[in-house]
Amino acid sequence: MSADEKFIPFALPDIGEEEINEVVACLRSGWLTTGPKTIQFQKDFASYVGAPHAIAVNSATSGLHLALEALGVGPGDKVVTTPFTFTATAEVIRYLGADPLFVDIDPCTLNIDPDLVGRAVSRNPEVKAVMPVHLAGQACDLDPIMAAARRHGLPVLEDAAHALPTTYKGRMIGTISDITVFSFYATKTMTTGEGGMVVTARDDLARRMELMRFHGINREVWDRYTSDKPKWFYEVVEPGYKYNMSDIMAAIGIHQLRKLDGFQARRAAIAARYNEAFADLPVTLPHVADPADRHAWHMYVLQLDLDRLNIGRDEFIIRLAALGVGANVHYTPLHTQPYWRDRYGFQPGDFPAAEEAYRRVVSIPLYTGMTDADVERVVDAVKVTLTEVSR
Repeated sequence: MSADEKFIPFALPDIGEEEINEVVACLRSGWLTTGPKTIQFQKDFASYVGAPHAIAVNSATSGLHLALEALGVGPGDKVVTTPFTFTATAEVIRYLGADPLFVDIDPCTLNIDPDLVGRAVSRNPEVKAVMPVHLAGQACDLDPIMAAARRHGLPVLEDAAHALPTTYKGRMIGTISDITVFSFYATKTMTTGEGGMVVTARDDLARRMELMRFHGINREVWDRYTSDKPKWFYEVVEPGYKYNMSDIMAAIGIHQLRKLDGFQARRAAIAARYNEAFADLPVTLPHVADPADRHAWHMYVLQLDLDRLNIGRDEFIIRLAALGVGANVHYTPLHTQPYWRDRYGFQPGDFPAAEEAYRRVVSIPLYTGMTDADVERVVDAVKVTLTEVSR
Protein backbone atom coordinates (compact mmCIF):
# COMPACT_ATOMS: atom_id res chain seq x y z
CA MET A 1 0.00 0.00 0.00
CA SER A 2 1.41 3.38 -0.99
CA ALA A 3 1.53 6.27 1.46
CA ASP A 4 -1.25 8.13 -0.35
CA GLU A 5 -3.66 5.19 -0.41
CA LYS A 6 -6.28 4.89 2.29
CA PHE A 7 -6.88 1.65 4.16
CA ILE A 8 -10.08 -0.04 3.00
CA PRO A 9 -11.86 -1.36 6.11
CA PHE A 10 -14.01 -4.47 6.23
CA ALA A 11 -17.17 -2.37 6.65
CA LEU A 12 -18.40 1.20 7.06
CA PRO A 13 -21.90 2.63 7.58
CA ASP A 14 -23.40 4.84 4.86
CA ILE A 15 -24.92 7.89 6.56
CA GLY A 16 -26.22 10.84 4.54
CA GLU A 17 -27.49 14.32 5.22
CA GLU A 18 -31.06 13.02 5.45
CA GLU A 19 -30.22 10.95 8.52
CA ILE A 20 -28.20 13.77 10.06
CA ASN A 21 -31.00 16.28 9.56
CA GLU A 22 -33.58 13.90 11.00
CA VAL A 23 -31.47 13.33 14.11
CA VAL A 24 -31.02 17.10 14.51
CA ALA A 25 -34.79 17.58 14.23
CA CYS A 26 -35.25 14.87 16.86
CA LEU A 27 -32.81 16.56 19.24
CA ARG A 28 -34.53 19.91 18.77
CA SER A 29 -37.96 18.38 19.33
CA GLY A 30 -37.17 17.54 22.94
CA TRP A 31 -38.39 13.95 22.44
CA LEU A 32 -35.39 11.64 22.51
CA THR A 33 -36.62 8.29 23.79
CA THR A 34 -39.35 6.06 22.32
CA GLY A 35 -41.85 8.35 20.66
CA PRO A 36 -43.19 9.55 17.32
CA LYS A 37 -40.13 8.70 15.24
CA THR A 38 -39.98 5.17 16.63
CA ILE A 39 -43.66 4.71 15.87
CA GLN A 40 -43.12 5.96 12.32
CA PHE A 41 -40.10 3.71 11.85
CA GLN A 42 -42.06 0.67 13.04
CA LYS A 43 -44.92 1.42 10.63
CA ASP A 44 -42.56 2.02 7.73
CA PHE A 45 -40.64 -1.17 8.45
CA ALA A 46 -43.76 -3.32 8.78
CA SER A 47 -44.96 -1.98 5.44
CA TYR A 48 -41.60 -2.60 3.76
CA VAL A 49 -41.30 -6.19 4.94
CA GLY A 50 -45.00 -6.99 4.68
CA ALA A 51 -45.44 -8.01 8.30
CA PRO A 52 -48.45 -7.02 10.45
CA HIS A 53 -46.32 -6.17 13.49
CA ALA A 54 -42.88 -4.54 13.77
CA ILE A 55 -41.42 -3.87 17.21
CA ALA A 56 -38.32 -1.67 17.44
CA VAL A 57 -35.71 -2.68 20.02
CA ASN A 58 -32.30 -1.46 21.13
CA SER A 59 -30.46 -4.45 19.63
CA ALA A 60 -31.14 -7.65 17.73
CA THR A 61 -29.92 -9.49 20.81
CA SER A 62 -32.74 -7.88 22.79
CA GLY A 63 -35.15 -8.85 20.04
CA LEU A 64 -34.10 -12.50 20.11
CA HIS A 65 -34.47 -12.55 23.89
CA LEU A 66 -37.96 -11.03 23.71
CA ALA A 67 -38.93 -13.49 21.00
CA LEU A 68 -37.80 -16.58 22.90
CA GLU A 69 -39.53 -15.36 26.06
CA ALA A 70 -42.75 -14.77 24.13
CA LEU A 71 -42.52 -18.30 22.74
CA GLY A 72 -42.40 -19.67 26.27
CA VAL A 73 -38.81 -20.91 26.29
CA GLY A 74 -37.58 -21.55 29.81
CA PRO A 75 -35.45 -23.75 32.09
CA GLY A 76 -35.07 -27.30 30.85
CA ASP A 77 -35.96 -26.43 27.27
CA LYS A 78 -33.71 -26.67 24.23
CA VAL A 79 -33.57 -24.51 21.13
CA VAL A 80 -32.12 -25.93 17.93
CA THR A 81 -29.64 -23.59 16.25
CA THR A 82 -26.27 -23.45 14.52
CA PRO A 83 -22.81 -23.16 16.09
CA PHE A 84 -21.67 -21.14 13.05
CA THR A 85 -22.96 -17.78 14.24
CA PHE A 86 -22.26 -14.88 16.58
CA THR A 87 -22.58 -15.76 20.25
CA ALA A 88 -25.72 -13.62 20.68
CA THR A 89 -27.76 -16.27 18.87
CA ALA A 90 -27.02 -18.80 21.58
CA GLU A 91 -26.55 -16.58 24.62
CA VAL A 92 -30.18 -15.41 24.56
CA ILE A 93 -31.21 -19.04 25.03
CA ARG A 94 -29.14 -19.16 28.19
CA TYR A 95 -30.73 -15.91 29.44
CA LEU A 96 -33.92 -17.93 29.90
CA GLY A 97 -32.26 -20.92 31.53
CA ALA A 98 -32.62 -23.06 28.40
CA ASP A 99 -29.87 -24.73 26.36
CA PRO A 100 -28.88 -24.45 22.71
CA LEU A 101 -28.96 -27.70 20.77
CA PHE A 102 -26.36 -27.14 18.09
CA VAL A 103 -26.56 -28.94 14.76
CA ASP A 104 -23.96 -28.68 12.01
CA ILE A 105 -24.08 -26.59 8.88
CA ASP A 106 -24.39 -27.49 5.23
CA PRO A 107 -20.80 -27.15 3.93
CA CYS A 108 -22.08 -25.66 0.67
CA THR A 109 -24.37 -22.94 2.02
CA LEU A 110 -22.72 -22.49 5.47
CA ASN A 111 -26.27 -22.24 6.82
CA ILE A 112 -27.82 -24.71 9.23
CA ASP A 113 -28.36 -28.16 7.68
CA PRO A 114 -32.14 -28.75 7.35
CA ASP A 115 -31.77 -32.55 7.52
CA LEU A 116 -29.95 -32.26 10.83
CA VAL A 117 -32.65 -29.93 12.13
CA GLY A 118 -35.23 -32.60 11.35
CA ARG A 119 -33.25 -35.27 13.19
CA ALA A 120 -32.67 -33.02 16.19
CA VAL A 121 -36.34 -32.18 16.73
CA SER A 122 -37.32 -35.83 16.26
CA ARG A 123 -34.86 -37.13 18.83
CA ASN A 124 -35.11 -34.42 21.49
CA PRO A 125 -38.52 -33.89 23.09
CA GLU A 126 -37.08 -31.02 25.16
CA VAL A 127 -36.83 -28.84 22.05
CA LYS A 128 -39.11 -25.81 22.41
CA ALA A 129 -38.17 -23.84 19.27
CA VAL A 130 -35.98 -23.82 16.17
CA MET A 131 -33.75 -20.82 15.44
CA PRO A 132 -32.08 -20.79 11.98
CA VAL A 133 -29.56 -18.07 11.13
CA HIS A 134 -29.31 -16.60 7.62
CA LEU A 135 -25.56 -16.22 7.12
CA ALA A 136 -24.18 -13.24 5.18
CA GLY A 137 -27.51 -12.48 3.51
CA GLN A 138 -28.29 -15.87 1.95
CA ALA A 139 -31.55 -17.31 3.26
CA CYS A 140 -31.55 -20.71 4.92
CA ASP A 141 -33.54 -23.43 3.19
CA LEU A 142 -36.61 -22.67 5.26
CA ASP A 143 -39.22 -25.02 3.79
CA PRO A 144 -37.76 -28.26 5.23
CA ILE A 145 -36.89 -26.47 8.48
CA MET A 146 -40.44 -25.18 8.83
CA ALA A 147 -41.88 -28.58 7.91
CA ALA A 148 -39.79 -30.38 10.54
CA ALA A 149 -40.76 -27.83 13.18
CA ARG A 150 -44.46 -27.99 12.33
CA ARG A 151 -44.50 -31.79 12.49
CA HIS A 152 -43.56 -31.46 16.13
CA GLY A 153 -45.64 -28.38 16.90
CA LEU A 154 -42.60 -26.16 17.29
CA PRO A 155 -42.30 -22.45 16.46
CA VAL A 156 -39.54 -21.10 14.23
CA LEU A 157 -37.64 -17.94 15.16
CA GLU A 158 -35.36 -16.59 12.43
CA ASP A 159 -32.15 -14.79 13.34
CA ALA A 160 -32.16 -12.49 10.32
CA ALA A 161 -29.43 -10.13 11.50
CA HIS A 162 -27.77 -10.55 8.07
CA ALA A 163 -30.91 -10.96 5.96
CA LEU A 164 -32.35 -7.55 5.14
CA PRO A 165 -33.59 -7.39 2.44
CA THR A 166 -33.49 -11.11 1.60
CA THR A 167 -36.12 -13.23 -0.11
CA TYR A 168 -36.69 -16.98 -0.03
CA LYS A 169 -38.63 -18.53 -2.93
CA GLY A 170 -40.09 -15.13 -3.67
CA ARG A 171 -41.15 -14.44 -0.08
CA MET A 172 -39.60 -11.69 2.02
CA ILE A 173 -37.68 -12.83 5.06
CA GLY A 174 -39.87 -11.59 7.89
CA THR A 175 -43.10 -13.00 6.48
CA ILE A 176 -42.47 -16.73 6.73
CA SER A 177 -41.92 -17.96 10.29
CA ASP A 178 -43.46 -17.18 13.68
CA ILE A 179 -40.99 -14.40 14.54
CA THR A 180 -38.08 -12.81 12.68
CA VAL A 181 -35.43 -10.55 14.19
CA PHE A 182 -33.34 -8.07 12.19
CA SER A 183 -30.24 -6.13 13.24
CA PHE A 184 -29.34 -2.49 12.62
CA TYR A 185 -25.80 -2.67 14.00
CA ALA A 186 -23.30 -0.30 12.36
CA THR A 187 -21.99 -2.87 9.85
CA LYS A 188 -25.38 -4.16 8.70
CA THR A 189 -27.14 -3.47 5.40
CA MET A 190 -28.92 -0.56 7.09
CA THR A 191 -28.14 0.88 10.49
CA THR A 192 -29.43 2.84 13.44
CA GLY A 193 -26.02 2.64 15.17
CA GLU A 194 -27.27 -0.14 17.39
CA GLY A 195 -30.84 -1.41 17.33
CA GLY A 196 -33.05 -4.06 15.80
CA MET A 197 -36.57 -4.93 14.75
CA VAL A 198 -38.79 -7.88 15.62
CA VAL A 199 -41.55 -8.76 13.17
CA THR A 200 -44.41 -11.22 13.46
CA ALA A 201 -47.87 -11.91 12.09
CA ARG A 202 -49.13 -13.29 15.39
CA ASP A 203 -51.06 -10.82 17.50
CA ASP A 204 -50.46 -12.76 20.72
CA LEU A 205 -46.69 -12.76 20.29
CA ALA A 206 -46.65 -9.08 19.35
CA ARG A 207 -48.62 -8.14 22.46
CA ARG A 208 -46.28 -10.11 24.68
CA MET A 209 -43.12 -8.64 23.19
CA GLU A 210 -44.48 -5.10 23.30
CA LEU A 211 -45.31 -5.60 26.98
CA MET A 212 -41.94 -7.06 27.91
CA ARG A 213 -39.95 -4.58 25.84
CA PHE A 214 -40.52 -1.85 28.42
CA HIS A 215 -40.48 -3.16 32.00
CA GLY A 216 -43.71 -5.15 31.71
CA ILE A 217 -45.70 -1.91 31.80
CA ASN A 218 -49.09 -2.34 30.16
CA ARG A 219 -49.04 1.05 28.44
CA GLU A 220 -46.33 2.31 26.13
CA VAL A 221 -44.41 5.41 27.21
CA TRP A 222 -45.76 7.22 24.17
CA ASP A 223 -49.32 6.24 25.06
CA ARG A 224 -48.84 7.49 28.62
CA TYR A 225 -47.98 10.93 27.32
CA THR A 226 -50.66 11.17 24.64
CA SER A 227 -53.70 9.35 26.05
CA ASP A 228 -56.59 10.81 28.05
CA LYS A 229 -55.63 8.89 31.18
CA PRO A 230 -53.54 10.63 33.87
CA LYS A 231 -49.96 10.92 32.67
CA TRP A 232 -48.62 9.42 35.86
CA PHE A 233 -50.73 6.26 35.69
CA TYR A 234 -49.34 2.89 34.60
CA GLU A 235 -49.46 -0.73 35.73
CA VAL A 236 -46.60 -3.21 35.92
CA VAL A 237 -47.99 -6.63 35.06
CA GLU A 238 -44.71 -8.53 34.40
CA PRO A 239 -41.03 -8.18 35.34
CA GLY A 240 -40.05 -6.98 31.87
CA TYR A 241 -36.91 -5.60 30.26
CA LYS A 242 -35.53 -2.25 29.06
CA TYR A 243 -35.27 -3.00 25.36
CA ASN A 244 -37.05 -0.07 23.68
CA MET A 245 -35.49 1.88 20.80
CA SER A 246 -34.88 5.62 21.15
CA ASP A 247 -36.24 8.19 18.73
CA ILE A 248 -32.66 9.23 17.96
CA MET A 249 -31.96 5.75 16.61
CA ALA A 250 -35.28 5.59 14.79
CA ALA A 251 -34.55 8.96 13.14
CA ILE A 252 -31.56 7.35 11.44
CA GLY A 253 -33.53 4.21 10.59
CA ILE A 254 -36.36 6.06 8.84
CA HIS A 255 -34.02 7.29 6.11
CA GLN A 256 -31.81 4.19 6.02
CA LEU A 257 -34.92 2.13 5.26
CA ARG A 258 -35.84 4.45 2.38
CA LYS A 259 -32.38 3.86 0.92
CA LEU A 260 -32.32 0.11 1.52
CA ASP A 261 -33.20 -1.04 -1.99
CA GLY A 262 -30.46 1.18 -3.38
CA PHE A 263 -28.03 -0.11 -0.76
CA GLN A 264 -28.82 -3.70 -1.73
CA ALA A 265 -28.38 -2.97 -5.43
CA ARG A 266 -24.92 -1.49 -4.81
CA ARG A 267 -23.92 -4.43 -2.62
CA ALA A 268 -25.11 -6.85 -5.29
CA ALA A 269 -23.10 -5.01 -7.94
CA ILE A 270 -19.93 -5.24 -5.84
CA ALA A 271 -20.57 -8.93 -5.19
CA ALA A 272 -21.04 -9.52 -8.92
CA ARG A 273 -17.69 -7.87 -9.64
CA TYR A 274 -16.02 -10.03 -7.02
CA ASN A 275 -17.62 -13.16 -8.43
CA GLU A 276 -16.31 -12.32 -11.88
CA ALA A 277 -12.82 -11.47 -10.66
CA PHE A 278 -12.36 -14.48 -8.39
CA ALA A 279 -13.98 -17.19 -10.50
CA ASP A 280 -10.71 -18.85 -11.52
CA LEU A 281 -8.85 -18.44 -8.24
CA PRO A 282 -8.30 -21.14 -5.57
CA VAL A 283 -11.37 -20.11 -3.61
CA THR A 284 -15.03 -21.07 -3.29
CA LEU A 285 -17.36 -18.17 -4.03
CA PRO A 286 -20.34 -17.36 -1.80
CA HIS A 287 -23.29 -19.67 -2.31
CA VAL A 288 -26.36 -18.25 -4.01
CA ALA A 289 -29.25 -20.68 -3.73
CA ASP A 290 -31.47 -19.10 -6.37
CA PRO A 291 -30.52 -16.09 -8.53
CA ALA A 292 -34.21 -15.23 -8.78
CA ASP A 293 -34.25 -14.51 -5.05
CA ARG A 294 -32.70 -11.48 -3.42
CA HIS A 295 -29.46 -11.93 -1.50
CA ALA A 296 -28.87 -9.13 1.01
CA TRP A 297 -25.08 -9.35 0.54
CA HIS A 298 -24.47 -8.27 4.10
CA MET A 299 -21.06 -9.92 3.75
CA TYR A 300 -18.98 -11.41 0.98
CA VAL A 301 -17.47 -14.61 2.39
CA LEU A 302 -14.76 -16.38 0.43
CA GLN A 303 -13.65 -19.91 1.30
CA LEU A 304 -9.97 -20.46 0.62
CA ASP A 305 -8.94 -23.70 -1.10
CA LEU A 306 -6.19 -24.42 1.40
CA ASP A 307 -5.04 -27.55 -0.45
CA ARG A 308 -3.91 -25.27 -3.28
CA LEU A 309 -2.27 -22.62 -1.09
CA ASN A 310 1.01 -22.41 0.83
CA ILE A 311 -0.49 -20.35 3.64
CA GLY A 312 -3.44 -20.54 5.98
CA ARG A 313 -6.40 -18.21 6.36
CA ASP A 314 -4.82 -16.06 9.09
CA GLU A 315 -1.71 -15.34 7.00
CA PHE A 316 -3.96 -14.49 4.06
CA ILE A 317 -5.66 -11.80 6.17
CA ILE A 318 -2.29 -10.41 7.29
CA ARG A 319 -1.16 -10.14 3.68
CA LEU A 320 -4.34 -8.36 2.66
CA ALA A 321 -3.85 -5.87 5.49
CA ALA A 322 -0.32 -5.15 4.27
CA LEU A 323 -1.88 -4.22 0.93
CA GLY A 324 -4.34 -1.88 2.63
CA VAL A 325 -7.39 -4.13 2.67
CA GLY A 326 -9.26 -5.12 5.82
CA ALA A 327 -10.87 -8.50 6.33
CA ASN A 328 -12.66 -10.45 9.04
CA VAL A 329 -13.72 -13.98 9.95
CA HIS A 330 -17.35 -15.06 10.32
CA TYR A 331 -17.41 -17.08 12.50
CA THR A 332 -15.38 -18.93 15.09
CA PRO A 333 -17.75 -21.85 15.81
CA LEU A 334 -19.38 -21.41 19.18
CA HIS A 335 -18.62 -24.94 20.35
CA THR A 336 -14.90 -24.05 20.29
CA GLN A 337 -15.38 -20.90 22.40
CA PRO A 338 -14.45 -21.36 26.08
CA TYR A 339 -17.88 -20.82 27.62
CA TRP A 340 -19.80 -23.11 25.27
CA ARG A 341 -17.01 -25.69 25.06
CA ASP A 342 -16.60 -25.96 28.82
CA ARG A 343 -20.29 -25.85 29.75
CA TYR A 344 -21.35 -28.58 27.35
CA GLY A 345 -18.13 -30.57 27.03
CA PHE A 346 -17.76 -30.10 23.30
CA GLN A 347 -14.80 -31.74 21.58
CA PRO A 348 -12.99 -31.09 18.30
CA GLY A 349 -14.87 -32.87 15.55
CA ASP A 350 -18.32 -32.48 17.10
CA PHE A 351 -19.41 -30.20 14.24
CA PRO A 352 -16.94 -30.95 11.45
CA ALA A 353 -18.55 -28.85 8.71
CA ALA A 354 -18.51 -25.74 10.90
CA GLU A 355 -14.91 -26.42 11.92
CA GLU A 356 -13.76 -26.89 8.33
CA ALA A 357 -15.56 -23.73 7.22
CA TYR A 358 -13.85 -21.78 10.00
CA ARG A 359 -10.43 -22.82 8.70
CA ARG A 360 -11.26 -21.45 5.25
CA VAL A 361 -13.60 -18.45 5.51
CA VAL A 362 -12.62 -14.83 5.14
CA SER A 363 -14.98 -11.86 4.75
CA ILE A 364 -13.62 -9.14 2.49
CA PRO A 365 -14.84 -5.53 2.26
CA LEU A 366 -18.40 -5.04 1.04
CA TYR A 367 -20.19 -1.79 1.87
CA THR A 368 -22.12 0.77 -0.13
CA GLY A 369 -19.62 3.58 0.36
CA MET A 370 -16.95 1.71 -1.60
CA THR A 371 -16.00 3.42 -4.84
CA ASP A 372 -15.31 1.41 -7.98
CA ALA A 373 -11.64 2.16 -7.37
CA ASP A 374 -11.93 0.71 -3.85
CA VAL A 375 -13.50 -2.44 -5.25
CA GLU A 376 -10.69 -2.82 -7.79
CA ARG A 377 -8.08 -2.40 -5.08
CA VAL A 378 -9.70 -5.24 -3.13
CA VAL A 379 -9.81 -7.35 -6.29
CA ASP A 380 -6.15 -6.69 -6.99
CA ALA A 381 -5.10 -7.42 -3.41
CA VAL A 382 -6.92 -10.75 -3.36
CA LYS A 383 -5.56 -11.74 -6.76
CA VAL A 384 -1.99 -10.75 -5.96
CA THR A 385 -2.03 -12.55 -2.64
CA LEU A 386 -3.53 -15.76 -3.97
CA THR A 387 -1.19 -15.78 -6.98
CA GLU A 388 1.84 -15.41 -4.73
CA VAL A 389 0.88 -18.25 -2.41
CA SER A 390 -0.66 -20.75 -4.84
CA ARG A 391 1.05 -24.11 -5.16
